Amino acid sequence: MKQPETRPLRLADVARAAGVAQGTVSNVFNRPELVREEVRAHVRAVAAALGYRGPDPKGRLLRAGKVNAIGVATSEPLSYFFDDPFARTLMEGMSEACDAAGAGLSLVSSQNREKLAWNVQSALVDGFVLVCVEDGDKLVTEGRERQLPFVAVALGDPDESISAIGIDEQAGARLAAEHLARLGHRRFGILSFDLAEGRSGPVGMAEIEAASYATARERIYGYFAGLRAFGINTDAVPIFETLAIRQSVEAAIAFLFDSADPPTAILAMSDILALIAIDVLKARGLAVPDDVSIVGFDGVPEAALSTPPLTTVAQPIAEIGRRAVQTILHYDGKPHRETLPVELVVRASTAPPR
Repeated sequence: MKQPETRPLRLADVARAAGVAQGTVSNVFNRPELVREEVRAHVRAVAAALGYRGPDPKGRLLRAGKVNAIGVATSEPLSYFFDDPFARTLMEGMSEACDAAGAGLSLVSSQNREKLAWNVQSALVDGFVLVCVEDGDKLVTEGRERQLPFVAVALGDPDESISAIGIDEQAGARLAAEHLARLGHRRFGILSFDLAEGRSGPVGMAEIEAASYATARERIYGYFAGLRAFGINTDAVPIFETLAIRQSVEAAIAFLFDSADPPTAILAMSDILALIAIDVLKARGLAVPDDVSIVGFDGVPEAALSTPPLTTVAQPIAEIGRRAVQTILHYDGKPHRETLPVELVVRASTAPPR
């Protein structure tokens, strides 16, 4: 009969009840090939009668100083890893690197900042990949406090003292703007990420320069650099800060196209924004690219499958994920920083203006 428990059962309790050495019990659960079959059966029967399920793997891993798992932390909800095309592609790259190394992945996520801090501090991992879509500074702070290796992705302009894998946001955005200007477009609109938490609507330079989220700011600066190279007055380019959901994009398209001088080309800060915008434009009776050209950003797989296929600035998302994991697995105590190249992929969503 199972004995009353006043404390967690230990190996020593099983050894005492089975009449064997504690090392024998340890071998039964950890290295069973070293123990004769009849002894294994006896020890396991005694353990089952006591209600002992085996050594706590957390304790063994912590004693070893390595748990062979990588934490992937973000302030987005867990559904982000499965619903967002960028996150899914990033996870594919991280999974490939972990599979090759025989390591595991642990998703660490919470929209509640206090719970996120607890999740980061309590995760059993060897290091973290910080997916800094939002709250990048907060994630970096939590990573520092945990005192484990970490590498940031999608942070925008990270501190030089931390490991980061990413792209030149301005250079990528400039490619998109120059492509449209080279086609002959002179009236533009920009669909931006939110520059500060939960905000949506038209923005000017004051809001851009004070942006909490660096990626949006850097991409706007890149768009402006590309347009100015063709003599376009960027002060006249309307920018609408969106929340990357249909309702917000509908408001942005209404703002841009209910004006007296609507754009002939749209610079969308992500492929998802661009794909939603194409659908909204169609609902308004505007054809892409006959009436409006549009360029996305990221190069997610869905961009090639849209109607029309989306012109985009493709970043090596999966490769960023792979290299981020490898940075943790081969951590040498020094900051590791890489800027990977982007590519303009021209498809059917852009054409010269009518």
